[in-house]
Amino acid sequence: MAKASERGAVAVEFAILAPVLIMLLLGIMEFGRAYSAQITLSNAAREGVRVMAINNSATAAATATAKAAAKNAATTLNPVLQDDKIVFTYQATPAATPIPTACAANVQVKVTIDYTLKTMTGIAGPFAMKGVGTMQCGG
Repeated sequence: MAKASERGAVAVEFAILAPVLIMLLLGIMEFGRAYSAQITLSNAAREGVRVMAINNSATAAATATAKAAAKNAATTLNPVLQDDKIVFTYQATPAATPIPTACAANVQVKVTIDYTLKTMTGIAGPFAMKGVGTMQCGG
């Protein structure tokens, strides 16, 4: 049995530690969400660049199809991906001048997806994130 002088000690200790434990739990949840979003962005970039490289074209229709593939691979993101945040660039291998503007032999297509993850707890963030994928044109 506790002494009369120790009766409130446990309640005071809990009151001091509870906010720290709750913050730790919320931080773990936010980290998990951010990690999941980063994996989703990487997968979406890979899908978008794969479609663009296989289409082997830089037409508006091919670009729209590749953006749709990237967005379909990232349906779990909230808010959803925006078309203007999905950017395709081309690079010759080895580097050449002028910089290519479409798929061709010895050209790599690269997709960059910029995304801002809103936090659910409001403790930290928002977090700027990026998904990048690169593939040789022609599949």
